[in-house]
Amino acid sequence: MNRNLWLLAICQGLYLTNNVTFIAINGLVGLALAPFGWMATLPVMGYVVGGALSTQAVAATQRRFGRRISFQSGLVVALLSALLCAYAAITRHFWLLCFATVIAGYFNANAGLYRFAAAELCSPEVREKAVSLVMAGGLLGAVAGPNLAARTRDVFDVPFAGAYLALALVAAISMIIMAFIDFAPPPAKKDSEGGRPLSQIMRQPTFIVAALTGALGFGVMNLLMAATPIAMQQCALPFSDAALVLQWHVIGMFAPGFFTGHLIKRFGPLPVMGVGVALFLACIVVALTGVELHQFLIALFLLGVGWNFLFTGSTTLSLAAYGPLEKDRAQGALNFFVFATLAITSLASGVLVTTRGWTLLNYGSLVPVVLTGAALVWMALRLRSERRATA
Repeated sequence: MNRNLWLLAICQGLYLTNNVTFIAINGLVGLALAPFGWMATLPVMGYVVGGALSTQAVAATQRRFGRRISFQSGLVVALLSALLCAYAAITRHFWLLCFATVIAGYFNANAGLYRFAAAELCSPEVREKAVSLVMAGGLLGAVAGPNLAARTRDVFDVPFAGAYLALALVAAISMIIMAFIDFAPPPAKKDSEGGRPLSQIMRQPTFIVAALTGALGFGVMNLLMAATPIAMQQCALPFSDAALVLQWHVIGMFAPGFFTGHLIKRFGPLPVMGVGVALFLACIVVALTGVELHQFLIALFLLGVGWNFLFTGSTTLSLAAYGPLEKDRAQGALNFFVFATLAITSLASGVLVTTRGWTLLNYGSLVPVVLTGAALVWMALRLRSERRATA
């Protein structure tokens, strides 16, 4: 645990401030501007589509210029795209808002690698704790994001235009902090081209399970989280309640980061990920019991904790699937699967919650949760068989 890790954890928190604010307001701004109600979450979808489209460019930038320059370029894009979102909201231009969030996806793809960079800023024996600590930095986003959205909602005549401008300031602050982090220099060109081809890396069972569980876990979380502000508005609950629910959801996502690494170090990633799947199921059960504030609050908190266990575990599991010379292409592929899944669930979230309702949305989320659990069981059985074969 060192200064670089703590600074990176703060940058993670500011990144999540951006994400939580985007999720809290993009669906509502989209609902106000979209030609049809089912298009409400297209700006949310644009953010993750932009991330998916940017993964290879980000991987190439990281490989060529190193962590710091790549991360700083992402923050420049975050600042400019936030200003463009504010302009789109003020001029009531729905498609410009969608375009701006797609552009912002480049920042999303960059910052999505903070968790992997954490493992490089410490000694190998504590990398689980380092990943977990940086993930815990998202607590800053849990507090700042919903409050930022709520307090800046009516700064201007156009709802939430002030929130987008505030996000530009958040990006500028993060750029300053990032400048003080000492990352390892980029490898020499001949060294950066070493390692196995990506196709060989992706055929490993460890990589397959890490990619599948990480993508599906994030997808389920996004499916329910992106729909929550719209569902609560449909239930005549005020935006202040939605901000409170999102705040506790994000606390659930990142507060466990202070001890998830210890659990993974002691029990291994698979058991911790299994608990995450169980928490997802508990979230769905609570959500199906009703639509009062306390039910949204408890369900989304359980969803957040479950995501932390599952995503931190899948990140740690993936570290065993590639070597130092292969990290850029492997991490780019892992992020692509996450963002592609998020793009699908972002659109599905808006379509289902506005046309079929909150209840059907929760029933539908059972399918990826069951698939995630099945992948973990398969991996556990495979590892047990390998241990018996070598005994």
